[in-house]
Amino acid sequence: MSIAEPDTATVNGTATGSITVELPTPYGVFRAHGFERPSGHVYVALVYGEVEGAERALVRVHSECLTGDALGSLRCDCGVQLREALRTIVASGCGALVYATGHEGRGIGLMNKLRAYLAQENGADTVDANHLLGLPADARDYADAAAVIDALGIRSIRLLTNNPAKADGLRRYGVEVDDIVGLHTSPHRRNAAYLATKTERMGHVIAIDESAVNVPILIDPATLIGGVQPRPERPAVVAKLAQSLDGRIAARSGDSKWISGEQERAVTHAVRAAVDAVVVGAETVVRDDPQLTVRAVAGASPTRVVFDSALRTPLDSQMFCDGGSTIVITTNRSDERRREALRAAGVAVEVVADGDGRVDPSAALARLRELGMQVVLIEGGSELITSLLGAGTVDRMIVSVAPIVIGTGVDAVGDLGVARVADGLRLDNCVVARVGDDVITAGDIVRQGDVDSGTSPTV
Repeated sequence: MSIAEPDTATVNGTATGSITVELPTPYGVFRAHGFERPSGHVYVALVYGEVEGAERALVRVHSECLTGDALGSLRCDCGVQLREALRTIVASGCGALVYATGHEGRGIGLMNKLRAYLAQENGADTVDANHLLGLPADARDYADAAAVIDALGIRSIRLLTNNPAKADGLRRYGVEVDDIVGLHTSPHRRNAAYLATKTERMGHVIAIDESAVNVPILIDPATLIGGVQPRPERPAVVAKLAQSLDGRIAARSGDSKWISGEQERAVTHAVRAAVDAVVVGAETVVRDDPQLTVRAVAGASPTRVVFDSALRTPLDSQMFCDGGSTIVITTNRSDERRREALRAAGVAVEVVADGDGRVDPSAALARLRELGMQVVLIEGGSELITSLLGAGTVDRMIVSVAPIVIGTGVDAVGDLGVARVADGLRLDNCVVARVGDDVITAGDIVRQGDVDSGTSPTV
């Protein structure tokens, strides 16, 4: 077998080495065109369909981001944008993604980007961090990207970007940009300020959500999560429920699909994309076998966490087999062989204290904080949410109420030992929104002690 030598192509009058090879991806099979540029950078264009001679071809010029694209960093949305762009190009039937090397950190390079991260940790935003290093906010040049688009024979493009300056940069080198197509991603709590700075100070636009299921997100997930902050001993805890008008999260048979509507479920996915972890009890996994990933919006899937004191969760559960990140928190009551089987499947196992035959919630949350978690979302089941509410470790609740009456079924919340209505947990700083036929209420937990002492709830 012989390997074909790279061709020599002329791009904008400059000789370059180029090579083309098929590149299958989870989104579709692309043709990868590699170009050695005189600048020293190697550009790769992933082409789907026939683009030579095309007008108004859908094109993404994606700036290199090692931390986001390859390592999954949540400081930015680059990796999510890369994957969403590939999906969008395939869905359109024709287009190209030009991977712009040399654009790391908006053109300042990897080491300087890491130095800028340090400045951001000391309070600077993404623009001021670059300036503190004596560098421009954006040092990217689009000559190579324009040359590659020309080499592909594309006559004009619809540019997939939220950054109008990128279109200006390409036009400067002769690319005909007919239109700008926004690329929506659902923000994570860790990159929300970064994205806001790009909008407010760099002229980026907020794209309208045209998600995979074509369900618009009608409320900002950050509004639902609120201003909760982690504590030294545990992450901030947000509990999320979807219930019927009469307070049931499932019928008496255990069936819970679907109480809420499609639009509400898309909001739930956007909330997942904004937090570090989604936490459920073993009973939820046994009964529902959920994925707990982000699918209805373009966003990063959180770590899944299962509280399972005796490791009775089936080893073939979806969240153990789909390649995502999962942690099982168990106790010394669990079988060591079972723990090793999970670890062999790529599932992290953490052993914490036993509390009344169950995973001690305070110990489990403390371990999640040690692992770097800042905000976690509790999605069920009823026992786990009741336990955490009773222990006083829930900071905020998001409750979706669907216009359905179930009657006898699984209560959303169990016994909290409340004898008088006045002693019940109340919500403050509330947000109420209608999403489709469902009504979502989110608010900070106020305990009776907070009211009696005149203190504000922890947020």
